[in-house]
Amino acid sequence: MNTGYVALIGCPNAGKSTLLNHLIGQKLSITSRKPQTTRHRIHGIKTAEWGQAIYVDTPGLHSGEKRAINRYLNRTADSVLLGVDIVVLLLDSLHWNAENEWLLGKLKAVDCPVILAVNKIDTFADKDVMLPFLDEVSRKFPFAEIVPISALRGTNLAQLEECIAKLLPEGEPIYPPDQITDRPERFFASEIIREKLIRALGQEVPHAITVQIEQFQEEGNLTRIHAVIWVERDGQKAIVIGKNGAVLKKVGQRARLDLETFLERKVYLDLWVKVKKGWSDNEKALLSLGYTDSV
Repeated sequence: MNTGYVALIGCPNAGKSTLLNHLIGQKLSITSRKPQTTRHRIHGIKTAEWGQAIYVDTPGLHSGEKRAINRYLNRTADSVLLGVDIVVLLLDSLHWNAENEWLLGKLKAVDCPVILAVNKIDTFADKDVMLPFLDEVSRKFPFAEIVPISALRGTNLAQLEECIAKLLPEGEPIYPPDQITDRPERFFASEIIREKLIRALGQEVPHAITVQIEQFQEEGNLTRIHAVIWVERDGQKAIVIGKNGAVLKKVGQRARLDLETFLERKVYLDLWVKVKKGWSDNEKALLSLGYTDSV
């Protein structure tokens, strides 16, 4: 059997979380069209006849480190490159830019096979343009494999998994066959709430939002969850709450439904919005809110 860790890396919005969810067959990573939706390292465990792959979803790597949270995201993504058995570099369609070149520089120090997965092939009609592009990028780095995929549509994911299974080292499974992640339920509760916030709000506010679970209590078939939505300014608090509480109510309803599906039991969800000024550019504040480089 083959077993090992597979890092999914790429620039923001390349589709890493969507890919992880489809590979595992269950939604673990939250998704949205907004960059930097993923903020934490998430392990998704896939056990198959050939062995076990522990996929590691990471925040999108980016060269800018203006704020403390940007530095945290890059540290988290960088740390994943140490000790993995395979790296899957996910490319956002046929777009190769300066960020990708910067990322490729990091991969030159990696001592394991690197697979290039060219994502979103369902978004361009003329497939003839793909072959010259694949030939061009193949000269940039000694990729072990290059696989065109659509993470959203599931196109060629079986082929990608075959490449991964072939390249993983021999070894017995690390986790039980029925385990799909090593994160606790309360972590996913905060992520599900944050996803609903990101999707409900405009472009600026989501980056100033984080969610902290203050209570996660099971009572028979009911789970009581009390969560605080932290923002950085009073104006952002008003936006999150909305007129007569409309936005917060909508977010709460949608999050509760997803949580009940995920937890497979009834959920009572209580949301509060509070201000912690400048939390995203304060290392101590980040640490207190659960932003650590370890799982």
